[in-house]
Amino acid sequence: MMRSMLLGASRSGRLRRTVETVPVTRNLVARFVPGTDESDVVRAAGELVDDGLTVTIDHLGEDAADRNQADAVTRAYVSLLRAMGEAGFGPEVEVSVKLSAVGQALSGEGTAVALDNARRICAAADGVGTTVTVDMEDHTTTDATLATVRELRADFPSVGAVLQAYLKRTEADCRDLAYEGSRVRLCKGAYDEPPSVAFTERADVDRSYVRCMKVLFGGRGYPMIATHDPRIVEIAGSLAARHRREQGSYEYQMLYGVRPREQRRLVRAGERVRVYVPYGAEWYGYLVRRLAERPANMALFLRSVASKK
Repeated sequence: MMRSMLLGASRSGRLRRTVETVPVTRNLVARFVPGTDESDVVRAAGELVDDGLTVTIDHLGEDAADRNQADAVTRAYVSLLRAMGEAGFGPEVEVSVKLSAVGQALSGEGTAVALDNARRICAAADGVGTTVTVDMEDHTTTDATLATVRELRADFPSVGAVLQAYLKRTEADCRDLAYEGSRVRLCKGAYDEPPSVAFTERADVDRSYVRCMKVLFGGRGYPMIATHDPRIVEIAGSLAARHRREQGSYEYQMLYGVRPREQRRLVRAGERVRVYVPYGAEWYGYLVRRLAERPANMALFLRSVASKK
């Protein structure tokens, strides 16, 4: 019930203003989102790199309402990549892009607009010696997103794809993408999908995730294991050993502010860990989803909001 209440709060402008003004919740914002400005996220990325971590940066926002908005997001990514180059980052800091944010959801021309804008971002990334991963969204966009990834890889082979283990099709998609040079981020999935296309029970999603990992580790691509689940991390390590994978031929990915000690523990053990770092003005919905994943954070948030009333 608390989780449902908090997810409902993600659409409340009044609660957003409360979060921005209460000191405790301001601290929670900073824990999961380093800031709204380019300089904030470049600083945060530098701190993570200094700790031996790698980074992928996401400019928050999706479903661009018009071409101007899609182009503005694209310019923000190009500017960010320029700043990353000036900061001296290389492939240790990349960017993640949602195609809906750069035009995919636009009526009629959306696919073409998104592809054009994604190419601009990929060219900017290539210019500073880094890479791009194309995020996956709800299941209705899966085919279009994978088609765009294939188009982008023709000119930018290092472009990463994302697959979601809760979709019933994903094991087959893993087989299609487990080829040499293919970077694939495997996550569990976060959209509200119908049972006709997705596993809905946690145990079924976990089993699907493990099956997908087996395909990726057994292939010739570069698996990117996006999870905070200790069991999945342990299984991934076992699969890497079984397939005689050297450290650095795969990586773990975790969210900024989530299990930071585990991130650094894995680095000390010689593993490559990439931290997903979001920034931008559209931080509120992202923050609420992160809080909803952890009961302790939800309780703290709700007590802070109540004390403000």
